[in-house]
Amino acid sequence: MADATVATLFERGEAGKFNTLMRCFSTAGQELPEGLPVYVRDYLRETAAPPSWVDWGLMEKARLFFLDNNVHISTALSFASMPACYVVPHVAKLLYAAHSLEFPSKRMAETGQFVIHLMQPEAFEAGSRFLPAVQKVRLVHAAVRHHLRREGDWDTDTLGTPICQEDMIGGQMIFSTQVLDALHRLGVHMTEEGAGAYYYAWRVVGALLGVDQSHVPRDLEEARRFSDRYMTRYMGPSEEGAHLTGKLIELYEEVVPGTFFDPLVSALIRYLLGDTCADWLRVPRSGWDTAVQAAPALLNVLETIEDRSPLGAWALDRLGHLTAVFELSSLTRGRVMHHAVPEHLKKDYGVSSAIPRTRRWVPPAAIL
Repeated sequence: MADATVATLFERGEAGKFNTLMRCFSTAGQELPEGLPVYVRDYLRETAAPPSWVDWGLMEKARLFFLDNNVHISTALSFASMPACYVVPHVAKLLYAAHSLEFPSKRMAETGQFVIHLMQPEAFEAGSRFLPAVQKVRLVHAAVRHHLRREGDWDTDTLGTPICQEDMIGGQMIFSTQVLDALHRLGVHMTEEGAGAYYYAWRVVGALLGVDQSHVPRDLEEARRFSDRYMTRYMGPSEEGAHLTGKLIELYEEVVPGTFFDPLVSALIRYLLGDTCADWLRVPRSGWDTAVQAAPALLNVLETIEDRSPLGAWALDRLGHLTAVFELSSLTRGRVMHHAVPEHLKKDYGVSSAIPRTRRWVPPAAIL
């Protein structure tokens, strides 16, 4: 449905109009903007509800798991999940094609905001920002497929269908099981119940994004097997992956105050990904590579305090929340990120040259 909607948008030259109008549609249940074509209204209405099989008790457990580990999950997403996307060459090639050189900051802001919206108590109710965000992301994926096919520069025989079902499920693994792996490697204390609920929440996300549930792993054990097979089959070095990782490291170094701790960024990525993947992505080595290995011991102490002291748990949870908010606000500048259907791709795919990233990316003006 998303592919058909996007194809019609471009056939009728209405993509720009759609993006303008959709900036006014950001919360579930609100009236759709006047001027939206009928076929777009049909798509938005038919994709507005969560799957009927959702276990809301599990979703609440996932939310509580996130609240308890939000800063750690933000760290795992930033320093493990994002670089893990670049370790898969055909995914890195696709991401490189679909975004300009300012890509890392925008995508990190969108991803962070997406997860925050997902884990809100009213995420699936009227007034939430999550469901409209999912609907827009699904259209973005369809638009990328449309452009790559239209330009004819994507080798489908070699690389497969862009943003195909297999890669969508692989993405679920990167943002769920591989996040949990990173938390474990950092020394974060987790229950099996909490970890399973967090994975379940991403199963629901996948369903909303159009993933065929007959192929999706049902639990963490199946997910682990799928994730291992997927990464083993596809991961490897690529110029696009190394380029995007370099831009990502630059972004993180800008966020970290001063320059003394800049090498910590690369060291943490290397620690969470492992040396082989880090070398493929050309992550720099430094003296911090050894020092960062002490992080699990430190976190273990903090987690033990949290487990044994209600006051300590409250203080650490509050500190974690404030840290996560600071990380996201550093990327978004406090504004709401708007997913837009890309009207063009990079110059490699028939589009004008991207503007060099010589200063920090600035989000679009806020909608009053």
